[in-house]
Amino acid sequence: DVQVVESGGGLVQAGGSLRLSCAASGFPFSRLAIGWFRQAPGKEREGISCISMNDGNTYYAISVRGRFTISSDNAKNTVYLQMNRLKPEDTGLYYCNTVPFGPWGQGTHVTVSS
Repeated sequence: DVQVVESGGGLVQAGGSLRLSCAASGFPFSRLAIGWFRQAPGKEREGISCISMNDGNTYYAISVRGRFTISSDNAKNTVYLQMNRLKPEDTGLYYCNTVPFGPWGQGTHVTVSS
């Protein structure tokens, strides 16, 4: 079965950094894309970054471009999201998922204090 597990969230001051991890299993990792999504309190879930496991192409939402970096370790079936220069508006529950979507994981909380 397809499964993703997110980790790495926490509490950080504005301007700080965190690295999120997405461990994936149950599907041919190299054939899909993996995306990071976040849901801020009271808002809809939004896609913020994506990486093609086939050719390494990446996508970033304007809100995180230049601050976040997505990468992958195919040997570990893991995708990372390095988040730098964090802002209070980055606070939310962060999820990863395959693209096309599979089951959603529990997510990992990120809280950025001002």
